[in-house]
Formats: sequence, structure tokens, C-alpha cells
Amino acid sequence: MVRPRRVLLIVLSVFAVVYLGLCVAAFALQRPMLYPAPKAPIPLPAQLGFRRLPLTGEAYVDVLQLPGPPGAPTVVHFHGNGEQLLDQHDLGTVLNQNGLGFLAVEYPGYGASPGQPSEQGIYAAAEAALTMLRGQGVTPEHTVLSGRSLGTGVAVEMARRGHGSRIMLVAPYTSIPEVAALAFPFLPVSLLARDRFDTTSKAPDITLPVLIIHGEQDTLIPVEMGRRLGTRFPHATVETVPGAGHNDVLEQSGLERVRRMAVFALGGS
Repeated sequence: MVRPRRVLLIVLSVFAVVYLGLCVAAFALQRPMLYPAPKAPIPLPAQLGFRRLPLTGEAYVDVLQLPGPPGAPTVVHFHGNGEQLLDQHDLGTVLNQNGLGFLAVEYPGYGASPGQPSEQGIYAAAEAALTMLRGQGVTPEHTVLSGRSLGTGVAVEMARRGHGSRIMLVAPYTSIPEVAALAFPFLPVSLLARDRFDTTSKAPDITLPVLIIHGEQDTLIPVEMGRRLGTRFPHATVETVPGAGHNDVLEQSGLERVRRMAVFALGGS
């Protein structure tokens, strides 16, 4: 006859093995979950403003560049984790029509760009694009950093490195571990996360004007995260969109929110 204490030890041992297995799986699969990496035809159409930006060695990422009027600011945009560069043409066109230059940067392994995405790899691609822009004569004072969802963490890191004069954040998150903890509250995600994009810790040291736009019905990145970040940046304006979720926060009001971004990028409050 098996004693109750032995049964308890067996149950606890099985639970520990299963839990450890879940942790190992979460660690191994986190990047495919964080970076679903949509694919695009190769090459992207050069006549629409797409071209390749060389990185180190034979690596490269694609960029989309729509030059603005002489002396106008250029919006440098970083897209969400389920998007790709090809999806940014409409946004760039509207901003361009409102008197701005536009530069969007692909992530390694996304769209038509080779490689594997990671936090440091995305930062390297972003910095290479900003260096290219500066080589074209666009100064940091004429550079407006923009990000949506995952890309907000990229925009904030580039601001921390001194690359821009203003920041626009659409559906931003506090950090990847905090977002992951909402989906997997039973896992020690803070210990397992390889890519952190920790905007919360960086925000207090960034004194640039910041515009935050967040959908009030966002179920992926709660609007409370956007509001909390608004208290962390020294100079932030938070605008929430009634009825909008995560994927339609800019689209919910037609072109109204994108035009709002254009006004801010041109120096408005």
C-alpha cells in the first residue's frame, strides 16, 4: 500500500517535471512567438521607394524611403511584430502627403530581409538606417522617431541613443516581460525573457516630446500600459482612442490619427 506522503512526493515530482518542461519550451519558443515574421516577395518594388540597406558582412535589411520637402522632418518608423515593411507604404504615403519625409526599416528575418530577428539585431538595423539618414544630411533635430506595438521599444531605444527630436508611440508596452506575464502568469517570464525592450526603465531619461496613442479596447497591450508610460516620460501626451483595439488604433478614425501624428511630427503639440 502506497503511503499518502509518498503519493504527495510523486505528484509534486511530476508537477515539477511538467513545469520545468513548460519553462524550457517557453524559453526555446519565445522568439518565434514574439517575432512571427511575415514574408514578402523578393525583391520589393524599387519604384515604390523600397531598397536594400547593407549591414555587416553580407547581411542587409530592406528600407522604404519617401523623401519629404527640403528641410522637412523625416519620420523614421518601426512596425509591429505581426507587420512587415511592405505594410508601411500607406502610412508613409499619408505622412509624406502631409509634408514629411518617411523612412521605415525592416527587421532581420522579416519580409524580404534575411536573418533571424532579435532585440539587438533589430537595434543594429535601426541604427544603420538612422546613420544612413544622417549621411543624407538629415540631422537628429529633423528626425522624428515612430513605433507601433513592438516597434515602440525600438523607437525608444533609438531616442536613448540620441537619434531623434520627437517620439510617436502607437500602442506601446512597458516591457516585453510584462506583456508576456499577462499571457503566461504561471511562468517566470522575467527570468526567461531573452529580448526585453524595457521602455519603462528608459523613459525617465528621455526628455524629448512624446506622443502616445493607445486604443481603449486593446486586449493585447492594455491601455493602462500606455497611460503608465505617459507618467514615466518627462514630456508625454497620451491620447486614447475609444472603441479601438490593438490592430485598428490608427485605422479606427480613418486618417484622423495619422494626420494627428503628422501635426506632432511637424512640431505641433
